[in-house]
Amino acid sequence: MEPFIRVDQFHYIKDCTQKLIHAHASINDRDVLDAYKSLTLEKVTNLFVELETEKKLLLHPILDMENKEQAEEFLGKVKLYVIPFKEVTLQTAKKLLPKVKKLKLPSLDHADLLELSYLGIDDQGSQKKYLIAYLNGKPIGVPGQFNPINKKGICAVCNKLEEVGLFLTEKKGTIQGTFTKKGNYICQNSHKCNQNLTSLEKLNDFLLLCLK
Repeated sequence: MEPFIRVDQFHYIKDCTQKLIHAHASINDRDVLDAYKSLTLEKVTNLFVELETEKKLLLHPILDMENKEQAEEFLGKVKLYVIPFKEVTLQTAKKLLPKVKKLKLPSLDHADLLELSYLGIDDQGSQKKYLIAYLNGKPIGVPGQFNPINKKGICAVCNKLEEVGLFLTEKKGTIQGTFTKKGNYICQNSHKCNQNLTSLEKLNDFLLLCLK
């Protein structure tokens, strides 16, 4: 069976698993618990357009999650079928971010790629941040100015409360000599942001905003 689960979908399944464990510890009514378990399985299977029997058998054990040990075993098996983030070479990154000088990519191994829905590159010396992602299957690069605000806020990408900063892109305006800036507050820590992502919707919305 080939990998078929996106990284954000895996994080969603992981989140559902943790909530199921909590439900087992807090819900005493068996009927209510069974209904919650069925709803969880439905949410997980609905992540995918279609599921062959083999894939259903992989995900169905989520119904049996009662403790951390079971969850770790289940998620370990599921993670074998996660599609890793497509590795970006330095040559490709330079094409995606042609105006960035002395671009350095972080060293990533296969385990890292299984945690990424997008790649965030910090250039702290110039207070810039570069995002590399895939939009509609095509690689894109988004350079931006990044100013940490040293307090927590809601990230526009993962929609979680984290330490954020203002990410702004700048483009030439329609009138000569003018510029327009677009952006929003996003996580300072891109790795944490990726772990928080349980859907690509807000990430894609943010990328589209920056590219306009």
